[in-house]
Amino acid sequence: MSAEATTDERAGILLVDDMEDNLIALEAVLGSLNEPLVRARSGEEAMKALLRQRFALVLLDVRMPGMDGFETATNIKRLDQTKDVPIIFLTGAEDEPGYAFRGYATGAADYLTKPFDPWVLRAKVSVFLDLHRKTRQLEHLLSRVHVQSKQLSTQLADLADQLSDETPPDLTDLRARVHEIRRLVG
Repeated sequence: MSAEATTDERAGILLVDDMEDNLIALEAVLGSLNEPLVRARSGEEAMKALLRQRFALVLLDVRMPGMDGFETATNIKRLDQTKDVPIIFLTGAEDEPGYAFRGYATGAADYLTKPFDPWVLRAKVSVFLDLHRKTRQLEHLLSRVHVQSKQLSTQLADLADQLSDETPPDLTDLRARVHEIRRLVG
């Protein structure tokens, strides 16, 4: 079974940059991954998008007017619903050397300088997409196990009640309950 068959949504990638040319370049590099690419032209737009939908990854420019990338990352990591979304910072090669440290300190999972190697970016993004899919699979599996655990607890409680009655249990009904418990366990 494919990862996509076990999840109910595709993994969106949020592209945050104030420069149109940079967004076009990111879309050209990542378009072949066949995942939704959502644009945001500012930190404020990025936060709105993150509150509207779930993303597998954020590609975030460091230098933007208004809320810069560091401030945006800090806000992303502050919110319970977005704190686990990985962030890859993208910045110009001429930027300060301390930017990388600052990026990691604000919660970045990775840091790339522009111009970036398209193959490297695509490979890194693919890893995060795969991690997102596996996380979603685990969430679905845990949810299913939780439901089965509740059903099993209910069946066992009903069986215990039936066995504690003064009247002898109906063996056909008892066998059916044991069969149902085995189904839930196995």
